[in-house]
Amino acid sequence: MNGKPRVSVTVVTYNSGRFIRRCLESVLDQTYSFMEVIVVDNASSDGTVDILEPFEDRCTVVYNEENSGFAAAQNQAIALSKGEWVLTLNPDVMLLPDFIERLLLSAPADPQVGTLCGKLLMVDASFTIPDKQVVDSTGMYFTPMLRHFDRGCLEQYNGHYHNHEYVFGATAAAACYRREMIDDIAVGGEFFDSDFFTYREDADVAWRAQLLGWKCLYDPTACGYHVRKLRPGMRRQLAPEINMHSVKNRFLMRIKNITPKLYIRHFAAITFRDLGILAYCLVVERSSLEAFSLLARDFKKTLGKRKLVQERRRADDAYLARWFRFKPVSEPFEALAMANEPTTKVGRKV
Repeated sequence: MNGKPRVSVTVVTYNSGRFIRRCLESVLDQTYSFMEVIVVDNASSDGTVDILEPFEDRCTVVYNEENSGFAAAQNQAIALSKGEWVLTLNPDVMLLPDFIERLLLSAPADPQVGTLCGKLLMVDASFTIPDKQVVDSTGMYFTPMLRHFDRGCLEQYNGHYHNHEYVFGATAAAACYRREMIDDIAVGGEFFDSDFFTYREDADVAWRAQLLGWKCLYDPTACGYHVRKLRPGMRRQLAPEINMHSVKNRFLMRIKNITPKLYIRHFAAITFRDLGILAYCLVVERSSLEAFSLLARDFKKTLGKRKLVQERRRADDAYLARWFRFKPVSEPFEALAMANEPTTKVGRKV
């Protein structure tokens, strides 16, 4: 062995024919060679299977007979993986050749870091890098309304977001998770909650990880490109099923993770947003009303998951509260790297 940790790259495909070849080529071209690649296809019908077949000698490829959803399929891939780190990757992401190597350089700095994320910039489906670059994500943050966003999304990239920083979480489009954390925060044997099916499952993981004392580190030197299809303001362009899961998962995530003091602190903002969502579903997006019947059906099961999470909570309310702001929050890497507890001083906003 060369002493380097093994990285398992897990990719879930579903009608991803436009992107998957370029994605896998960028993974297999990584300068970090101590890795494995696992692809789970969720019953694609667009030719994705034909594209995957030539990669079977270099990747483990599993073909599901039905679409089990992103969360369940990622859990399936993670269960097959053997790496000390697991890099979840969307099929519409292209990594620069040193992405994994640079990301793993940060891993030994703080044993409380359970998630690593790099800098994602936007690109179109041709994967042609534009002259004027736009930020896709430099980590995730939450607002007092319990909305979660990608830091810097849609900002013109001018070299900012250039510091190593602690952030709340990472988009699963390209998030590298420590195996120890995966095992530690899993609920009922699941890392991603399969009840989410798709959308917000990475935000749920980020919140749960923070509750259980794990950190997320943003590394600006690890860069990739993302053909983003989902972001705020795009609801009318999305399939009704996706929008329905988005509504459902907002409430699933809260039921499992929010602490009483945080809820009370932001009760007005949360309630204002909830009423707006309900009104929108009643008047405009009636197809999303199914979300509320699914919530009612699974409410007892979700409370059981909440109990398993909350009884193991390690982070205190003061620490959690400072992450929920209307502007992106980050904390300096140097200051927190020396801390033994997640209750260190508040860092700067970016």
